[in-house]
Amino acid sequence: MAAPPIKFGIVGCADIARKVSRAITLSPNSTLYAVASRTHEKAAKFAKENGFPDSAKIYGSYEALLDDPEVDAVYLPLPTSLHIKWAVLAAQKKKHLLLEKPVALNVGEFDVILEACESSGVQIMDATMWMHHPRTAKMKEFLLDSSLFGDLKTVHTCFTFAADKNFLETDIRVKPDLDALGALGDVGWYCTRSILWAADFELPKSVVALHGTVYNTSGVILACSASLQWGDGKTATFHCSFLSNLTMDMAVVGTNGTLRFHDFVIPFEENKASFGTAVKSGFTELVTGWDPKPSEHIVTTELPQEALMVSEFSRLVGCVKFEGAEPEKKWPMYSRKTQLVLDAVKASIEKGYQSVEIIE
Repeated sequence: MAAPPIKFGIVGCADIARKVSRAITLSPNSTLYAVASRTHEKAAKFAKENGFPDSAKIYGSYEALLDDPEVDAVYLPLPTSLHIKWAVLAAQKKKHLLLEKPVALNVGEFDVILEACESSGVQIMDATMWMHHPRTAKMKEFLLDSSLFGDLKTVHTCFTFAADKNFLETDIRVKPDLDALGALGDVGWYCTRSILWAADFELPKSVVALHGTVYNTSGVILACSASLQWGDGKTATFHCSFLSNLTMDMAVVGTNGTLRFHDFVIPFEENKASFGTAVKSGFTELVTGWDPKPSEHIVTTELPQEALMVSEFSRLVGCVKFEGAEPEKKWPMYSRKTQLVLDAVKASIEKGYQSVEIIE
């Protein structure tokens, strides 16, 4: 007999919560049970517009939702500055936690959240959706094949989008009291996670932010770049920005092969995604072309990556709730290492682009 679906509560009606609400509906082992906002009217409007069942509970405060004993798990898309308060409270109320990125303003805050989750025995996972696309697993197979890829040498990632005037003036991601990490915490999170993913989550030895950081008038980062270095000679770079055309490029280069794709955060299409590989590349005799040529690989999926994320999270919650299993520790480890690198980039910028050593 299949276990009952995991009952989700949505804490906060941010735009991204619309996408995750749909994902909870699409996921076969989860259900939309409750939503909370700072006013009952806003929560009711969100539920009506986002496919909540008529039986869904509507709460006019976050505390009321967290006090509901029927809620198994919460999705928390609140501004980053509020994570430490509400994520800790959710964990103390024994709610499993799907937490928007960045997970905190710094790793010290995230460690407080982790301690609360560990004390209460609840699962925590950040909402980095592309990690759950089947393409990601296929690409990892290529990277782990020593005959095809070899040893990792360098990674380059770029995630930018051209924010409009309204975004740059009003979005929480440009407000120092709400999301003080700005573009570094938003699009830079994805760049950093992708680099760590390619490096099997081996932390770099040091980080150097590159000159040219752009701030708004409130001192929030709108664009920045960084270089990462490992003790064995591996390197990586990333650029993230709210000021350039939509770009989601990633290149992973090894001694034998190269992996490339151009939509690493959000695939061009919901039901399929592609990536390119080149293996032992060379030139034609007269150096007029490549031999062998790179190849393209297409991976299809019945569910979008965000629904697969919810499904995996719900599976882990179910293992804890119904089988007495321990929470899976790899997901908070991924989150913490990503936050550590972001902290180092921020510190490098603030120190005049000096090298910053990463200490786990």
